[in-house]
Amino acid sequence: MVRPAAFRLNEQTKVNNFFQEELDLKEEQIQARAQAEFDAFVEKLRGVGVKVIVHQDKKENDTPDSIYPNNWVSFHESGDIALYPMFAVNRRRERNEEVLRLVESEGFSIDNVIDYTEAEEDGVFLEGTGSLILDRENRKAYCALSDRAHEELVIEFCEDFEYTPIIFTAYQNVNGERAVIYHTNILMCLGETFCVICLDTIDDKKEKKNVVEHLKEDNKEIIAITEEQMHQFAGNMLQVVGRDDKTYLIMSQAARDSLTEEQVKKIEKHTNILSSDLHTIETLGGGSARCMLAEVFLPKK
Repeated sequence: MVRPAAFRLNEQTKVNNFFQEELDLKEEQIQARAQAEFDAFVEKLRGVGVKVIVHQDKKENDTPDSIYPNNWVSFHESGDIALYPMFAVNRRRERNEEVLRLVESEGFSIDNVIDYTEAEEDGVFLEGTGSLILDRENRKAYCALSDRAHEELVIEFCEDFEYTPIIFTAYQNVNGERAVIYHTNILMCLGETFCVICLDTIDDKKEKKNVVEHLKEDNKEIIAITEEQMHQFAGNMLQVVGRDDKTYLIMSQAARDSLTEEQVKKIEKHTNILSSDLHTIETLGGGSARCMLAEVFLPKK
């Protein structure tokens, strides 16, 4: 996780992230609130035994979205890491060797770096586990195509890391029109035995059927959310492991508050729920709890 130093609404991402909204706050207030939300979130995670590595961003980097590290890097069981091409020019500064050194200093082993960032020169992008929902056990990669997830790079990633691509396009209502959703992890969260997903966003019936069939094939219980719930970041969740191998579905307070009793019961059959107030971060940043977590699957040294 990356603690922010220059957090604000990023104008370069707002062009296709329709979840971002303004807040009538001064820069200092925004920074203080974002850092307080971040710190409380980290404390909650550590409180249940989740190991959290925190990197402190520097203000001079001028990286408004550094709080979302899962878009530029992913860490894999093989000892490989992937570096990703980013749509927004100012987000490319988030790629940081200090973060990689910090992860290694915590006892993890990085053997190979698979670097896709040259694709930026051709205007081709793939924003990490924002774009790719990885079923690491069944070797499937779910991806909603957008300006930030190009099909050729999805396929290249899947060939390199030995995943089966499950590709579709997802839409949301914006000013009475259907607009492409910028990241897959906004509408879909994959747990060990379940999937929280907004199927209403997949307008193409064949694509929707394909996604559902793959989830059923792998015995995932489908927990459907509405588009309204998705806008409260109810799709932007991540299952993590805490103390005594207990698992937790991590989400924002807004996401938790949007769930019905029935949905909560369905989730709690599979895992525990842990939520934290991320109002400033998710309103200005347009991303929530899952986006803030770059999970580490690297082997130990």
